[in-house]
Amino acid sequence: MKLSPVKKIILTALMIALCVVLPIAFHSIPNGGSIFLPMHIPVLLCGLECGWGYGGLCGLVGPLLSSLLTGMPPAAILPGMMVECCVYGLVTGLMMRYVRTGKTTLDLYLSLVAAMLLGRVLSGIAKALIFTPGMSLAAWAAASFVTAIPGIIIQLVLIPLLVLALTKAKLLPRRYEKTV
Repeated sequence: MKLSPVKKIILTALMIALCVVLPIAFHSIPNGGSIFLPMHIPVLLCGLECGWGYGGLCGLVGPLLSSLLTGMPPAAILPGMMVECCVYGLVTGLMMRYVRTGKTTLDLYLSLVAAMLLGRVLSGIAKALIFTPGMSLAAWAAASFVTAIPGIIIQLVLIPLLVLALTKAKLLPRRYEKTV
């Protein structure tokens, strides 16, 4: 069983809505957005379950809509965030499409780690070359990895659990057929 295009569109719209709602809760904590990375969770989920096209779209539209409606992320951070989230959605979708180890959990982790690394690297390059010229490597590393450690841990724990729980509840299709 695969997700129909209509279900993918509905899930993508839901994930875009979560890109607006989740940061509101986390921004009540000082630096909560940059520490807990709440907008990344729906984008990664969208790419994992709906595919690279929907995930990439979610990664572009989610931050933009959130910025327009709530002011988060601020305009200065928005372009880099859109690059990062778009890459997250694209890479998780592509990895889930082409990486088939036979173990769903392993596929999820490989997809997440690849997307999280590539998204941060490409966002750093975009910021350094286009959006924030003169940004140092140390500043990028601190913002992308050190400050974000709690968010990275949350993503690596929560997202596979959510996908497996939704699959078990038959809200998402199984990746592999059970072997007897």
